[in-house]
Amino acid sequence: MAILQERSKRKISGGRYRDYRKKKLRVTGRLPSHTKMDERNTISPRIRGGKRKIVQLSNNIANVYDPGSKKYTKSKILTVVSSEANRHFVRRNIITKGAIVRTEAGDAKITSRPGQEGAINAVLIKK
Repeated sequence: MAILQERSKRKISGGRYRDYRKKKLRVTGRLPSHTKMDERNTISPRIRGGKRKIVQLSNNIANVYDPGSKKYTKSKILTVVSSEANRHFVRRNIITKGAIVRTEAGDAKITSRPGQEGAINAVLIKK
């Protein structure tokens, strides 16, 4: 069964909307990738227009930006400290945008969307 990004089949009142067409490929979605901490593993599904998207399933390296020195460094991710998306992601070490991770360079906030963009970018947090 396909995951659809369409409106609900139910009205607010509880009544049903009548289908006016069949399911279309352009309205299908994907399961969330839930990027985990492990060796780099990616897939590249076909997206609309015949292009490819790089989706990270796991990675343990982040491009960390240091605002003080204004330089990027590749740092190993040690653990997820907190996550704005879901509090249970911390325990499972799932990396999402806005998550705070502990790296070798220090605590950093993830600024990219690893499940959509194929890279993990972060900004160092001053304490």
